[in-house]
Amino acid sequence: MYKKILKPFLFLFDPEAVHIAFITFGKYAGSFSVGRFILSCAYGYKGKDISKTVDGIYYKTPILLAAGFDYNGELTQTLPRIAFGGEETGSITAKPCAGNSKPRMTRLPNSQSILVNKGLRNNGVEAMIHRLQNIKRVKDFVIGVSIARTNEKDASSVEVGIADYVFSLRKLVEANVGDYYTINISCPNSFGGESFTTPLLLEKLFIALDAVGAKKPVYVKMPISISDADFSGLLKVLDIHSVQGVIIGNLQKDYSTIHPKDFHPTQYSGGLSGKPCENRSNALIALTKTQYKNRFTIIGCGGIFSYADAQKKIDAGADLLQLITGMIYEGPSLMKEICEGLAFAKKSEMK
Repeated sequence: MYKKILKPFLFLFDPEAVHIAFITFGKYAGSFSVGRFILSCAYGYKGKDISKTVDGIYYKTPILLAAGFDYNGELTQTLPRIAFGGEETGSITAKPCAGNSKPRMTRLPNSQSILVNKGLRNNGVEAMIHRLQNIKRVKDFVIGVSIARTNEKDASSVEVGIADYVFSLRKLVEANVGDYYTINISCPNSFGGESFTTPLLLEKLFIALDAVGAKKPVYVKMPISISDADFSGLLKVLDIHSVQGVIIGNLQKDYSTIHPKDFHPTQYSGGLSGKPCENRSNALIALTKTQYKNRFTIIGCGGIFSYADAQKKIDAGADLLQLITGMIYEGPSLMKEICEGLAFAKKSEMK
C-alpha cells in the first residue's frame, strides 16, 4: 500500500514538508498507547532474538535510524515500535541552526536518492539535552547523539570549530544524556565544509575532544567521497584517540552517480543519500575491517533498501546498521523485513 498508493501521493509534495509532516504525525502517534500499539502490530519485529551488545550497549535489533531524520529527538517513543533498535539524533550543534536556504531536499527517484542540503538545521545542543532529560525512555531503545560544528561563518575557522565541537560534547557529558556520541566531521553542506577530514586537523580536533573525558562510546561519521589512501589516513589518526568506532558513511558527493532521468541542476549543493552511497560505503567498510580487524566498531550506513543490502554491509564487516532513505522509498515495513531476514540467516547458520 505504501509503495503503490501512499508514496506516489507523498512524492507530489515538497520532501521537506513531507518530512516535517511525518515527524509531527510520528510524535503524535507515539504519545498515545493506542498509537504505539497500532504501530507495533503493523511494523514491530516479534521474531527470533537478533539482539547485539556493542561497546557495552544492548541493541534489541541492530538497525538504527541514522542522524538527519529525527534531528531534534522527537520520535523516541515511536521508532521502537517499527523495529528500530535505536536512533541517532541530530546532528546537533553548539548553537541553534536555521539551516540552508530552501530547497533543502530534492528527490532523485530514478537514482533512489535524495539530494540533501539541510545545513544542519536543528535547535542546538541545550534544547536536545532538555528534551532527552524529559522523555520517558523506552526500555532497550538506544539513543545516540550526533555532534557537528555550528553552521555559521563565525564558526568556520579551525579554532572556533574545535571549540564548537568541544562545547557540545562537554554539555552532553555533563548532563549525562545519550547512550553514545558521534562526531560528524563530514557534513558537506555547511560553512567550512569538511575541514576536519585531513589528518592534521583531525588530530587537533581529537586532542581537544579526548580532554573532555567522555565515558560513553564515541564514534566518528566518516566521509565516503575520498580516496582509500585518504580514508586510511583518517583511520590512522582515530586509532590513537578515544574513539570506539566509525560510521561509514556520510553523503555521497560524486554526482556522476545520478541517473540521467533525474533532476540535474547545473550546480549542486549538498550531498546524495541512498543508493549512490551504497557501493562506496561497502568498500570502505571492508577496507576498515581488513586494516583494523576489531579495533573499531563499524556502523554501516548508505543505500540499505532491503535485507540483501543490509546483509552486504554485515558481510563487509559492519556490526550495526543505520538507514533513512531506504525507509522513505520502501516504507515503514523495511526495518521489520530486514530483521526477519537477519533472523532467518541466523537460524540457517545454526543448522
